Amino acid sequence: MEFLDTLAKHPALFIGSCTVLGLLVGSFLNVVIYRLPVMMDAALRDECAELAVADSAAATTAPAGAPELSPDIAPELPLEDLAPPADANDGTDAPGSVARPAFNLVVPRSACPTCKAPITAAQNIPVISWLALGGKCASCQAPISVRYPAIELLSGIASGVVAWHFGFGLVAVAALVFTWALIALTFIDLDTFLLPDQITLPLVWAGLLLSIWHPTWAPGTTPVTPVDSILGAAAGYLSLWTVFWLFLLIRKKEGMGYGDFKLFAAFGAWFGPVMLLPIILFASLVGSVVGIWLIFRRRKGVDTHIPFGPYLAAAGWLALFFGPAIRSLLFPTIPG
Repeated sequence: MEFLDTLAKHPALFIGSCTVLGLLVGSFLNVVIYRLPVMMDAALRDECAELAVADSAAATTAPAGAPELSPDIAPELPLEDLAPPADANDGTDAPGSVARPAFNLVVPRSACPTCKAPITAAQNIPVISWLALGGKCASCQAPISVRYPAIELLSGIASGVVAWHFGFGLVAVAALVFTWALIALTFIDLDTFLLPDQITLPLVWAGLLLSIWHPTWAPGTTPVTPVDSILGAAAGYLSLWTVFWLFLLIRKKEGMGYGDFKLFAAFGAWFGPVMLLPIILFASLVGSVVGIWLIFRRRKGVDTHIPFGPYLAAAGWLALFFGPAIRSLLFPTIPG
C-alpha cells in the first residue's frame, strides 16, 4: 500500500513505472503475437481430427441400406494431415492426433528459431538485450528481427503516455490493458488477418463491466453508463455485421472478418454508441489511404486484402484520449 501511495503522490514515478511495465509487457506481447495464432491453428486441427474420426466411426456403423456420403460432402483426409504441427499442440491427446509437447503462452521456453538455443533471462531484457546482442542470436549469430524491440518500445512509450494523460487510478489501469490488447491485435492481424476472440471478447466484457463505475471516472475520459455501453456494443457489432452482408450480397465476396465486428463492439462498450461514427470514419479514411498507396506504389491489384484491424485499433486508441473533445465537437447537443 505504501508503494501505491507513493505512486499516487509522485506523477513522474508513476509515469516511469508504467513505462518500464509497458516494456516488460511488450516482451510478453511478442510471445502472444507469435504463439496465439499457432495455438488457434492447432486447436482447429485437433477439432478437424476429432470430426474426421467421428465421421469415420459413423460410416463403419451405418445401418444396412443407408446412403453413403459422397466424397464432395465428406472428403476422407489422412489423419496425419489434420494433426497439429509438432511445435503447436496444447498437450491434449485429441482422437486422431499425435501426442506432442505442450505449446501455449507459457511453455516451451522462448528459443532461437534458427538454432533452437533457449533464450536466457539476461538475453530477454526488453530492448536492452537486443541492442547488447547487436540484433543477433548469442548462440548462432542469426539475425533477430527488429520488430521484437520495436513492439517492446511501442508498448513502453504508449504505457507512459497513458500514465501521463490519465494519472494514477482505475482509469489508467483500464487504459493500459486496453492499450496492450490493441497492440497485440494490431500485429496479429497484420501477420494473419485474424483478430482472436481470446482478446476481442474480453475487451467487450471489460468495457461493459467498467461502465458500472462510470461516475468515478476522472475528467478528460469518456465515461459511459451501463445502458450506453450495452447499446454501443450492440451497435458496434451489428453495424459492421450489416456492412459485411451487404458487401457479400453485392460483390459476392467477404469484405471483412467477424473479428472486426467484435473489436468494434468492444469500442462501443468502452465509449458508447456516439463515438462509433468518428472511430469508423477515421479507420476507413486511413485504411483507404494505405490501400490506394499499396495499389499505386507497390502495384497491387484492387482486390488486394488489407487487414482492417490495425486501423480500427489506432482509431480506438485515439478515442481513448480525445473522445470527450471529439464528442463535444461533433455532437455538442448530446449530453456527455
